[in-house]
Amino acid sequence: MGDLQTHVKHYLEYCKYQKRLDKKTLKAYQIDLAQFQTKIKKEDIPEITPEVLERFIAQLHQEYKPKTAKRKIASIKAFFRYLEYRELMERNPFAKIQVKFREPVILPKTIPLYTVESLLSVIYEQCRAAKTDYQKMNALKDAAVIELLFATGMRISELCSLKINDINLQDKNILIYGKGGKERKIQIGNNDVVSILEKYKAAFGVKMQNCGCFFVNQNGSPLSDQSIRRMINKYTSLASIEMHITPHMFRHTFATSLLEADVDIRYIQEMLGHSSINITEIYTHVALSKQRDILTTKHPRKDFHLS
Repeated sequence: MGDLQTHVKHYLEYCKYQKRLDKKTLKAYQIDLAQFQTKIKKEDIPEITPEVLERFIAQLHQEYKPKTAKRKIASIKAFFRYLEYRELMERNPFAKIQVKFREPVILPKTIPLYTVESLLSVIYEQCRAAKTDYQKMNALKDAAVIELLFATGMRISELCSLKINDINLQDKNILIYGKGGKERKIQIGNNDVVSILEKYKAAFGVKMQNCGCFFVNQNGSPLSDQSIRRMINKYTSLASIEMHITPHMFRHTFATSLLEADVDIRYIQEMLGHSSINITEIYTHVALSKQRDILTTKHPRKDFHLS
């Protein structure tokens, strides 16, 4: 086993057992580092020079979009920082490399509010029309999931990882474990949302206790993000909604709707669990209807009377 391969193996173990990174991050690191080893065709650390890295970075730029290339480079840089920290190399080859990106600004896609309403209406109709307990339980679960995504703006990964005690329906608050293990609390501000969560909990209580997760399937296993995506596709089809809706779009819609309602962006940042307000500021570009309203009603040109 080459020197580089050995160090990569030890680094991934360090990330798993000491840094306690989540499974998705570990998998991304594993893929990026394996790709790095394959492309540079070097087996020992001293062979990896700034020139080798520059050729690798240039190749990434040719093959991937800026955001993906940036993530892959960050994975490799983190690995070399580890080697430097462990004093496993004399000089970090990344030290002399300046990596700059000009990423295109991709605006978050939101769901029109009437479309959210249509989607929820179809789910509740399915619940009322259910002919079996199995159908009713499915519709209850689906309504609870969509209501919670829209009511809180949480990520789908955060929703799927919720434990039973993370949701306090009496106090109407949720403890969310976000990226990097950061905790935040968010209130459920709508009684109808609380009501559907209570109905869901009453129907799935035994399965939840056996599994430990708040959201479970009828077979008692934790709800997966893929099953939620399939569920959304099912109801968009039933509601004759042509728009492709993803779980993350509920998060974007949550943030944009609050911004358009004049909620301070710092509160939105806290509710979304963003580490920096710079991330949250992307939503200021999306709130066009609010911008239109401001420029129509507040701009002084409206008071001009020209003959």
